[in-house]
Amino acid sequence: MKSKSFDSKNCNHKLTTTDIDTGEVSCSLCGVVLSDKIFALGPEVFGQIKENLQNNERTGQKISLKMADMGLSTVIQPQDKDSSGKSLSNDNKRTFYRLRMWDRNSRHAITNQSFVNAFTLLDGIRSKLGLPEHVVEKSAYIFRKAHQKRLLPGRSSHVILCSVVYMSCRMTDTPRTLSDIAKAGGVKKKIIQRTYRFLARELETYAKSYDPTEFVSRISNEVRISEKSKHYARHLLELGQDKGVNEGKHPMSMAAAAVYLAIKRNNEKIPQARISAVSGISAVTIRNRVKELKALIKN
Repeated sequence: MKSKSFDSKNCNHKLTTTDIDTGEVSCSLCGVVLSDKIFALGPEVFGQIKENLQNNERTGQKISLKMADMGLSTVIQPQDKDSSGKSLSNDNKRTFYRLRMWDRNSRHAITNQSFVNAFTLLDGIRSKLGLPEHVVEKSAYIFRKAHQKRLLPGRSSHVILCSVVYMSCRMTDTPRTLSDIAKAGGVKKKIIQRTYRFLARELETYAKSYDPTEFVSRISNEVRISEKSKHYARHLLELGQDKGVNEGKHPMSMAAAAVYLAIKRNNEKIPQARISAVSGISAVTIRNRVKELKALIKN
């Protein structure tokens, strides 16, 4: 038991007593219960031994938006017995029969099943693209928001999910291109682009463009260039950002052009076709971006 100051309209006394076991806050003089809920602000576990850690744990699994039930589902045992092994009464048997039926129906509801299918695909895309956890949670949140606004009926949840993942990557500055997501999800780029614009308009969510410097490491690691070339490529892109050259350009194309100029400056023998294959940008586009960066260097 411990005491603390507490003000309440129902009690004129300021000295209260908190019962840690029941969670009740009551007046120490008149006994009026002022609150029946308290929050434990201490550590999650208190024991250092393995057995104590298991006994002192007070929470279940983490709540996650990427799960169809958000990790809050219940498990009702099929046997009509209590914790001590005794059979339930007839009234309790009928009650638990109805609970099991409602639980089964809720699991197989159309809404819940659409979430299961979508988030199963989301887990597959996460594995293929190596997406961090916060991007996955953001994708699940936007998908649920689209479902809440009734944007899913009449549209493929597969396409919606791929568009949501692309939107989440742009909102969290995670460098994943549209081609990467289209390849991982098995959907055409044009369809994802059209659905992305539709979702951005309906959800009023407009993400900023990628920073081209985020793709320099990706291209550099694939073609294996030196750290000196990496730094120079980032320097070129920073100059382009200051002068407005990067605006309106594909970020991957700008990164590929900067990497190509960097390896030419440091006499590294890597063909332009290799950079084109790694970045997914045509050689013609890379040459056009190279001309713009060269003009920036001269000026």
